[in-house]
Amino acid sequence: MTPRHHLDATTLVSYAAGALPPETAAIASLHFSACGHCRAKLLDAERIGGALVERQLPTWSEGKASILRETMLRALDEAHTVAAPAVHRADRSDEDAMPEVLQPYFGKTFSALKWRWMGSGAHYVRVVGPSGVVLLLLRIAPGKRMPVHGHQAGELTQILQGAYHDALGYFQAGDAADLDSEIEHQPVTAPGPACICVSALEKPLRFPGWFARKLQPVFGV
Repeated sequence: MTPRHHLDATTLVSYAAGALPPETAAIASLHFSACGHCRAKLLDAERIGGALVERQLPTWSEGKASILRETMLRALDEAHTVAAPAVHRADRSDEDAMPEVLQPYFGKTFSALKWRWMGSGAHYVRVVGPSGVVLLLLRIAPGKRMPVHGHQAGELTQILQGAYHDALGYFQAGDAADLDSEIEHQPVTAPGPACICVSALEKPLRFPGWFARKLQPVFGV
């Protein structure tokens, strides 16, 4: 399944420069594993970044400059090489496996997670990463409407299973929702399997409704 919603250019450039918090970078890396379009854009960002860095360096001989440029590009390519997503999962144990990039935060399998209740048909696991960014793993039953909310800062979400729709469009497995502080939306999960997604929240969400605001400290989002 080819993703239709991609990473913002700012996120791509920040990832290439190593400027994203590690938790947000993990979600971006997860998207790269599913999205050839964004992998190609990442390579462009890295090459542009390499050229810009080269301009900041003292004058080099043509030979040394060429070696430096090739070494930098090779190192960047190796650092961000992402395996293509599996087309077929052989058995249930594969389906239970947590994506490798998320394992330092959530463990190795989905079955070992201790899901917490968030509302009717909605459960979550919350982890605060070393940089203070919150990683939120959500599992929401089909046909559920989440509260309207905005963002005090950036939120990067990757859809792992199922789908939802909101004012921004239809998001399904493989898609990324790369949102800034100007976005306000209300996700509604689609029919079919439960929607499982993972988000990196730089700051708490912003809820216009008083009831959601009242519960916000309980859920830590």
